[in-house]
Amino acid sequence: MKNPIIADIIQAIEIVAPPALQESYDNAGMQVGNKFLTASGALLCIDVTEPVIDEAIELGYNLIISHHPLLFKGLKSLTGKNYIERVVMKAIRHDIAIYSAHTNLDNAWNGVNFRMAEKLGLKDISVLDPVKGKLVKLVTFVPAEYVDNVSNALFDAGAGHIGNYDRCGFRNEGKGSFRAGNGSHPFCGEVGEMHVEPEIRIEVVLPSWKEDNVVQALRSAHPYEEPAYDVISLQNSWEQAGSGIIGCLENPMEEMVFLQHIKDVFSVGCVRYSPLKKEPVRRIALCGGAGAFLIPQALNAGADVFLTGEIKYHDYFGYEGRILLTEIGHYESEQYTKEIFCDIIQKKFPTFATQYTKVETNPINYL
Repeated sequence: MKNPIIADIIQAIEIVAPPALQESYDNAGMQVGNKFLTASGALLCIDVTEPVIDEAIELGYNLIISHHPLLFKGLKSLTGKNYIERVVMKAIRHDIAIYSAHTNLDNAWNGVNFRMAEKLGLKDISVLDPVKGKLVKLVTFVPAEYVDNVSNALFDAGAGHIGNYDRCGFRNEGKGSFRAGNGSHPFCGEVGEMHVEPEIRIEVVLPSWKEDNVVQALRSAHPYEEPAYDVISLQNSWEQAGSGIIGCLENPMEEMVFLQHIKDVFSVGCVRYSPLKKEPVRRIALCGGAGAFLIPQALNAGADVFLTGEIKYHDYFGYEGRILLTEIGHYESEQYTKEIFCDIIQKKFPTFATQYTKVETNPINYL
């Protein structure tokens, strides 16, 4: 089977982790290179360093996929004065593309936090802090005999998902009026004459980044030459994306047993934690990376434990007896990102060569 082009691999990743889900400070996406080249193989990593570039060269791979972006800020020069510039220069010399999926993968359903929850064996999981302002409502008007065709086209294009339900929509009967002008080819009525047609109003909700696809599907399925539609921005929370995860252990654990469980699951040499509550724990909130900003949300959600990669010293104060705070290291909490990339690529391109980097990119060591 012919290898995919790099853009095809990126598209597969961005279906799971849409760029629209990245935080404003982030710079996920294509970092270096030509995405229209045929991919020879993909090296998967958390961070891109010079030894990672060397490894890709040795493997003959021209694509590196990382969790953390190599470039957070613009480069004003390329002189090799730091590792970022040296990585960019070497990647360009060897025609290696670098792509990252960062906070968009953190915030995605089945992203980084979901994988952490899965490793811990959590059940009944949901997003801890859902995103807001990422939904729109599409409203259109369709002749009754075409309402199923148009609805199905909208659903197939990605509209109508609400929580654990799909193909959700609303219909209401009414009448539409129009007068076809010169040069038009009306589906019903005559050019130059006022026409009133029984129609069904259809409403569906969709993520804002799917708007173009859904509107295109509407135009293709709608019988009218010029279908009328509205796209309305919503401020609703969207429960299918956002920061952190909360879920439950199948059976409650004593606090120290759960801390040891964390240590074993994530293979970490050190687990830092706040004073014990001396109560069994069952409801667990978590966030990969630097997730301390979610401690208040974890408390409000009734979590017994909040697990993340980094918590600052002063963030530990004020929560004694209310929640058990635990941290395992930034890299350690996100180490399974490579698995997510691999699963996405292998599902779409089962014969394509992928490999986890053998380079240890975690800059922190423990004695």
